[in-house]
Amino acid sequence: PYQLANLNSHDPQMVVNNSTALAKAAKAFGVPTILTSVIADRGGLLFPQITDVFPGQEVIDRTFINTWEDKKVVDAVKATGRKQLIIAGLWTEICVAMPVIQALGEGWDVTVITDASGGTSVEAHEVAIQRMIAAGANMMTWLALASEWQRDWARTEHAAELSDILKYHVGGSGIAFLWEQQLLNTPVPSAVS
Repeated sequence: PYQLANLNSHDPQMVVNNSTALAKAAKAFGVPTILTSVIADRGGLLFPQITDVFPGQEVIDRTFINTWEDKKVVDAVKATGRKQLIIAGLWTEICVAMPVIQALGEGWDVTVITDASGGTSVEAHEVAIQRMIAAGANMMTWLALASEWQRDWARTEHAAELSDILKYHVGGSGIAFLWEQQLLNTPVPSAVS
């Protein structure tokens, strides 16, 4: 919560919403998720909206500003067996950019979720994004990522979970989806009596 006090690149509630949606999508699609905090007892706790998605999961509390310098975090990531990192966090220019650039230098494929991250200013966020792109990182939004995981609505194994996430985290589109469902479930009155 401390970082939200100086989050100026995005509306703080939007970042919480998007981070929560990202966490829910990762869980729905079975994507291994590593949670970290920075000196939790001094204000670096994760948002409860995120930890509630992963009840009982350890949050690695670190002192390193650069997450990728924390052996416990790197070991947890390597233990997943995955070769791609998907990273979001606060602040983009520090706690996101530093591990992204280091992991890229070590050969990882890294994607940053820009709308689930934020900086101390619009400029700080945007310059960090440019810096990470120059280093070879991919940039996406949480919804674009979740859509790539889904790829096709005919793939039904995660469609209901993703639809539920969309209802609660995509604003007007979520409301439109609910309305569409209502219309599809409501018979149209016949013009012929």
